[in-house]
Amino acid sequence: MDISYRLADIAAQFGGRVLGDGEVRISQITTLEKAQSNHISFLTNSKYRAQLAHTSAGAVILGEVDAAATDLPRIISDNPYAYFARVSALLNPLPEAKPGVHSAAIVGAGAQIDPTASIAAMAVIGDGAVIGAHSVIGAGCCIGAHTVIGSHARLYPQVVIYHGCVIGDNLIAHSGAVIGSDGFGIAMDEGHWIKIPQIGRVVIGNNVEIGANTTIDRGALDDTVIEDGVKLDNQIQIAHNVRIGAHTAIAGCAGIAGSAVIGRYCLIGGGARILGHLQLADHVEIAAHTLVGKSIREAGSYAAIFPFSKQEDWRKNAVHLRHLDDLVGRVKALEQEIESLKRK
Repeated sequence: MDISYRLADIAAQFGGRVLGDGEVRISQITTLEKAQSNHISFLTNSKYRAQLAHTSAGAVILGEVDAAATDLPRIISDNPYAYFARVSALLNPLPEAKPGVHSAAIVGAGAQIDPTASIAAMAVIGDGAVIGAHSVIGAGCCIGAHTVIGSHARLYPQVVIYHGCVIGDNLIAHSGAVIGSDGFGIAMDEGHWIKIPQIGRVVIGNNVEIGANTTIDRGALDDTVIEDGVKLDNQIQIAHNVRIGAHTAIAGCAGIAGSAVIGRYCLIGGGARILGHLQLADHVEIAAHTLVGKSIREAGSYAAIFPFSKQEDWRKNAVHLRHLDDLVGRVKALEQEIESLKRK
């Protein structure tokens, strides 16, 4: 069933200032370019401001700086991008899941499943596991023995959570995510690798989202910890004993090596690599594809990316880089020789 809201009703729910006709009804949100009269759109990037003059949207979400940029009905917000997110969630609610355990699910001995939770077909709930109120466990998910999942979790199909993990409220885990698999712990002995048992857990706070095919290893001895509000994109590797501080966001294909400690409110770009046993302070930003090889003690933005160029230029520069240490030595020697000549 299609739903719609008056612009004034949206503002009453989420705040903001309405300019123009607050009675216009909105049923969906989309871009300025594609919007129609029943749509609300938004402007958060100045390079799209020209589209505002030509949009067919019924209403728009703007920041204070653009409040007078159009005569369309509009909501003025201090943070139009966050406002867009809230309106989109209002207009696109998740499908409701039917409470109960599907007849094709498998539930282990002593498992506790809240009556409001939904367990889909082919899901496996291990012995002694706990599933909280209104949580949705998708088809083919596997929840290990004695794992605890809080309320309002949503696990999409084929999520695997190993034994003994502890998950807070409002988890979103996308398909293929694996939580609590063994960390990469091995010891060399007489020419052979010996596996080190990984006896810690993964402990995840509230309001965490984990992307598709992201893996979070359990601790070797202590726990791997993901604090409240952390957002992890797809195909990220979090190794054993890592700790990620609250409200940190990590983009796809990043890799965090064992025992690294990431601060709160950090932003880590796609494909970045953080070596083991390092520490990042709160409010650190790491650019995409950066290799972090030592601890970062101060907040700020950091990058270690060689800018792209034409291939022939890149090859020449790569050759020069190989000789950089020798070049630095020669420059120092010349500087010393110049200083010596000046003294004479």
